[in-house]
Amino acid sequence: MRPKIIIFGDSITEGSFGDGGWGAALAHHFSRSLDVVLRGYSGYNTRWVLKVIEKICSSGDDAPIAMTVFFGANDASLPDRTSAFQHVPLHEYKQNLHAIVSFIKKKWPTTLVLLITPPPIDEDGRLRHPFGENPSGLPERTNEAAGAYAKACIAVADECGVLVVDLWTKMQQFPNWEKSCLRLGFDFQFLQVIAFSMADDLPSMISRRK
Repeated sequence: MRPKIIIFGDSITEGSFGDGGWGAALAHHFSRSLDVVLRGYSGYNTRWVLKVIEKICSSGDDAPIAMTVFFGANDASLPDRTSAFQHVPLHEYKQNLHAIVSFIKKKWPTTLVLLITPPPIDEDGRLRHPFGENPSGLPERTNEAAGAYAKACIAVADECGVLVVDLWTKMQQFPNWEKSCLRLGFDFQFLQVIAFSMADDLPSMISRRK
């Protein structure tokens, strides 16, 4: 049976097999060596995903060689704005990430877990395309908040001894990243930073698994 990786996350993962998506790029890159299995849940935060993770990782599944965990963009929604229902406090976000990693490692001890930080936020883009009605005229997500959750994600990766892609930093290294890397101020349009980062690491993961 071919080895596989599972990409697990929110809408940024769910939509990753669209045109120019990072999941599609990853599947194409490894088309001869492994399968990429999509487990994306639009709108989810870490609190909600913990309630369904046992169903997502069914007992009959073979262990993947690697699994991405890409949550935090929704958790970082501001608690007093229009996306407040998705907000998860920073300390709880860290606890939830710890719990998700622990669940995966307990279920599949040989699986390498790769955390991915929330991406940066184009606040002007969020104002142009608000979530629902926005009478305050303020973005319901900010880049500062996303950065705080990104740092928390990196800290959890260090504490758990797993890999991490610092997407929040990597994307902002691109010139004009707000327009070239994001759609609607938030979701990916065509950037393949994640795929490229994983492509660098996965060959060694596969070798270590053999």
